[in-house]
Order: sequence, then C-alpha cells, then structure tokens
Amino acid sequence: QVQLMESGGGLVQAGGSLRLSCAASGNDFSINVMAWYRQAPGKQRELVAYITNGGTINYANFVKGRFTISRDSAKTAVYLQMNNLLPEDTAVYYCNAGTVLWGKGIQVTVSS
Repeated sequence: QVQLMESGGGLVQAGGSLRLSCAASGNDFSINVMAWYRQAPGKQRELVAYITNGGTINYANFVKGRFTISRDSAKTAVYLQMNNLLPEDTAVYYCNAGTVLWGKGIQVTVSS
C-alpha cells in the first residue's frame, strides 16, 4: 500500500518561506496527479495546487505568485515552495496522490 509522508512544516514569520515535501512509498504504481491541500481551523479542506504527470499545474487564486508546486523526476515526490507567507496561510497542509491517497498532514503556522 502506498503511503505519503509530509515534511518541512513549522513556524515562520509573515513574509517568510517554507518548503514542504511529500514522498510516496510502498507499492509501485503510477500516480498521475499529486496535490497539496490545506485545512485551517474551523474551515473546510481546500485545494492549494496540483501537478499532473503531463506537467499541467494549477494553483488556487489565493496562492498564485507566492507558491510553486513541483515533482521529482521519478514522480514519487511532490514539493510546495511557499514564499511571502501570510498569517492566513496558517493551516494543516495535506499531500494527496491520485486524488484518493492522503498524507497525515503537517502544520504550517505563520505569525504576524
């Protein structure tokens, strides 16, 4: 069974940067799309960005120009470079693979 493991979260001041990583391990199968979601306290989980095997990338409007999603050449890991972080980016960030597999989530806290 494929497992996803996120890393790279933490506490940062507004305007700072963090880089999230998500590695897939387990059975070898083709993951056609990987994505990052986030969930802030009291809010629904929302899509942040996704990237497909074909290179299609899409970002939520609230992160355009600040966040960059990328994948490794083996297409078993996905990254999220987050720049110019805002307090409203505070949330638990989740890695998603193939639309059905989820990581456990990692906390990102941005202080003002």
